[in-house]
Amino acid sequence: MSQRKASAEAGRATIRDVAERAGVSVASVSRVLSGNYPVSDELRRRVMKVVRDLDYVTNAHARSLAGGGTPTVAILLNNITGAAFAHVAKGVEGAASLRGWLSLVGTTGDDPERELALVNLMRQQGVAAVVLLGGAYDFDEYQLRMARFARSLDAAGSHLVLVGRPPLEGDVPATTVDYDNEGGAYAMASHLLSAGHRRVLVLPGPAELTTAQGRLRGAQRAFEAYGVPFDPGLVRHGPYDDEHGYTAVEAALHETPDFTAVLAGTDVVAAGAMQALRAAGLRVPDDVSIVGYDDIPLASQLTPQLTTVHVPYEEMGRVALRAVADRRESGASRRRGSDGDHLVLGTHVVVRGSVQPPRRQS
Repeated sequence: MSQRKASAEAGRATIRDVAERAGVSVASVSRVLSGNYPVSDELRRRVMKVVRDLDYVTNAHARSLAGGGTPTVAILLNNITGAAFAHVAKGVEGAASLRGWLSLVGTTGDDPERELALVNLMRQQGVAAVVLLGGAYDFDEYQLRMARFARSLDAAGSHLVLVGRPPLEGDVPATTVDYDNEGGAYAMASHLLSAGHRRVLVLPGPAELTTAQGRLRGAQRAFEAYGVPFDPGLVRHGPYDDEHGYTAVEAALHETPDFTAVLAGTDVVAAGAMQALRAAGLRVPDDVSIVGYDDIPLASQLTPQLTTVHVPYEEMGRVALRAVADRRESGASRRRGSDGDHLVLGTHVVVRGSVQPPRRQS
């Protein structure tokens, strides 16, 4: 086996390895990777296939960042204005700053392709860790590609940290910092059922997002535990924004108006739902009770103040950064299934003024 081929298979591919495998010159590979020169589609496809096959890291010397210099952590989140995961980012950045690390923030725009592309870009930049915030997309191809990037990061001396989402399946070198998402939804639905509500409009979030799937499962489990039939017709999937909360409630008031409570997937969705109820002449909680999820500052600013599930977002961020720092300091290469690989923080219901027993017949 040639030295060049051996280095590629060991995860240390060079630009010459890529050129040799693709059957082109080093200059051609450089043009494709830089994107600053016109190249044919066929050449680009050929080179990029080899880049993917070899897990080539463009700036190969950046791997040394894992052992020296100023470590940089990349924080990737869906929306930089989203309050919940902005608190996670704050926790990561604060813990990184205490260690003298740098932080970069990128947004995915709720686009799984962009998310994967940003993870790959951060791998090429040689960051110490990529911290990925928020629910994952429940697609097989997405999961397979993310697992591949996790292995590539590991080979490059970096590490993938998943925050607020399930761990990747299989033997994947990634750390997961999660919270009891399903348990929080179970507790919140139980709170509504204990108050006497039986017809609950559930707005769990996007159907393809693991976060929403967990919150829906939690609500369903609570109904089962209380022996109350769960009506799938009272489930409305959609984005985690106030517009969805408004339009979902508005539509439900016309289609299934007998609901006496709303279980919103986030506090922001709950705020939109409140607006729709008031626009229809209904009072919260006198006519319809409403609850949220997250316990962001908005929850205590609404009128009435919102009963919601508290998620320790900022602490999750600090735990995520500490997990990366501990790995670097110990020199360990922890694989899935080892201690500290999957950390789960607790959630709890914060009772405020947006719930009371139903006055109208459910």
